[in-house]
Amino acid sequence: MAGSDTAPFLSQADDPDDGPVPGNPGLPGSMGNPKSEEPEVPDQEGLQRITGLSPGHSALIVAVLCYINLLNYMDRFTVAGVLPDIEQFFNIGDSSSGLIQTVFISSYMVLAPVFGYLGDRYNRKYLMCGGIAFWSLVTLGSSFIPGEHFWLLLLTRGLVGVGEASYSTIAPTLIADLFVADQRSRMLSIFYFAIPGLAWRTGLTGVVAVLLLFLVVREPPRGAVERHSDSPPLNPTSWWADLRALARNPSFVLSSLGFTAVAFVTGSLALWAPAFLLRSRVVLGETPPCLPGDSCSSSDSLIFGLITCLTGVLGVGLGVEISRRLRHSNPRADPLVCAAGLLGSAPFLFLSLACARGSIVATYIFIFIGETLLSMNWAIVADILLYVVIPTRRSTAEAFQIVLSHLLGDAGSPYLIGLISDRLRRNWPPSFLSEFRALQFSLMLCAFVGALGGAAFLGTAIFIEGDRRRAQLHVQGLLHEAGPTDDQIVVPQRGRSTRVPVASVLI
Repeated sequence: MAGSDTAPFLSQADDPDDGPVPGNPGLPGSMGNPKSEEPEVPDQEGLQRITGLSPGHSALIVAVLCYINLLNYMDRFTVAGVLPDIEQFFNIGDSSSGLIQTVFISSYMVLAPVFGYLGDRYNRKYLMCGGIAFWSLVTLGSSFIPGEHFWLLLLTRGLVGVGEASYSTIAPTLIADLFVADQRSRMLSIFYFAIPGLAWRTGLTGVVAVLLLFLVVREPPRGAVERHSDSPPLNPTSWWADLRALARNPSFVLSSLGFTAVAFVTGSLALWAPAFLLRSRVVLGETPPCLPGDSCSSSDSLIFGLITCLTGVLGVGLGVEISRRLRHSNPRADPLVCAAGLLGSAPFLFLSLACARGSIVATYIFIFIGETLLSMNWAIVADILLYVVIPTRRSTAEAFQIVLSHLLGDAGSPYLIGLISDRLRRNWPPSFLSEFRALQFSLMLCAFVGALGGAAFLGTAIFIEGDRRRAQLHVQGLLHEAGPTDDQIVVPQRGRSTRVPVASVLI
């Protein structure tokens, strides 16, 4: 490669201050293009030659993945829309209601690393087909559970996590192998429109999803669109090596903590907001109370669903567009936009809860603003992961981001909110006002967690440039990782970095 002879002779592989090899155009910080923050982006013809897929076919694959993402989140949010009826049918309280979502997320979280490992090493299309088919069968079976067997509902909700684990850890990595740079950001924004927006109340079936996966989706080569034509292909490393590398990647760790806060808040709101709005209307005298034997359905579930749909689309698109425009002048734009979204959403979500006893209209307005700001994070967080992690460990990274975000986020937040609500109600006289106030105070925890998440994204902004540069150099074959017990250093030779023992260089 041109300019390789001017490269520094010795370069520490794990040095956080490692820079690119001078004289290589298209690499960040190189002398050939000092202001570039992206590797050279292939044109449409180049992408088709690399992936073997036409632009239309690649776009169709993204459309199929979006459709399945829609189904996944439809299933997750449908429970919230009928939660009062579920409580009546199974005769359960708030803590048991929160457990429905907690069991599902816990299963999803435990299985994600399994599919992450498989997704980095085997055919991703067939893994998703099997997981979605199993998910569809279990979802159908859960519709026939009698009221006296609540434990069976919990079991089926846990099994549903298989489908989402098989899909959520793998689908974004397919998009990463089909598109690069701004194209990837746009496609990710389309993909994440289904979170949390478009997934509200739809009659689509999982059978169609499996057929589309099998017939339309093709497996693109991992990382090929990001490599130079003469760069060697990337080979998977061991699972423990993947974990060590991810743990040493501060941008991945901190952005995952920020995403955990997003998951905590959205998981709590998805399950409890419709019930909270119904209790608010009861306290305001706008809706009669839900008595035993009555139907507990109300317009609030539909209204909140429509707001969630609109804010999801608006927030995801707004976040990606703002970040894309700022990226040209500020390479830290992605984590800064995420931080602004979370820090900005916290006060509006708090106000939506505080105003609920006085005006339901004001509550809806503040929910709209808060959810719009919160939704700005979804696609950007996924994009951050894809460019700070090398292609051969992206499914593993997706999996462990899922584990972390759900373990500390929405796996426990619905149950925690319900548990706090029940505990508060024990100390107050039984009344509809007590039910409202207990849920109101417990949901205020979301605003505090959102502020913590914003701080994590501010921390991400400190490390994002160096971690992205190292991932690019690794993909281009200009940087290799030394194992934790190796006394090896990187010696660039003829445009490639090879590992040799320290002793051989000193001799």
